[in-house]
Amino acid sequence: MRPVIPYVTAALLFGLGVYGVLRRRNAVLVLMAVELMLNAVNLILVTADTTAKAALPHGGQVFALFVIVLAAAEIGVGLAIVLQLYRLRASVAVDEVPLTEAVALVPAEPLAAAAGAERSPGGPADRPEGDR
Repeated sequence: MRPVIPYVTAALLFGLGVYGVLRRRNAVLVLMAVELMLNAVNLILVTADTTAKAALPHGGQVFALFVIVLAAAEIGVGLAIVLQLYRLRASVAVDEVPLTEAVALVPAEPLAAAAGAERSPGGPADRPEGDR
């Protein structure tokens, strides 16, 4: 078998995946582009396993299986993030995602007053000293 054809195909797939990650704005399409890159790596691993005789038999196929498991986990986590993004922002455009959120700082005094107002009478602080 001539290993040039699978290597060139894998390079084209990987290049298409990189282009998709860099140019797409839709988060689902970015995940699909990452999957293309992982499939290109799988093609290289299997081709290298069949052409090069290594000390570990079928090592490339085992690594390709690990990459498939990693891709499945990545899709599960990635789709969960995309669904949460859609619920919060009603859009899955990657360029609209704020990378830093402004944290609202609340002074401690209103929190202490609110905590004291919610405390029920007859709690441990309202008992006489002898009952504690």
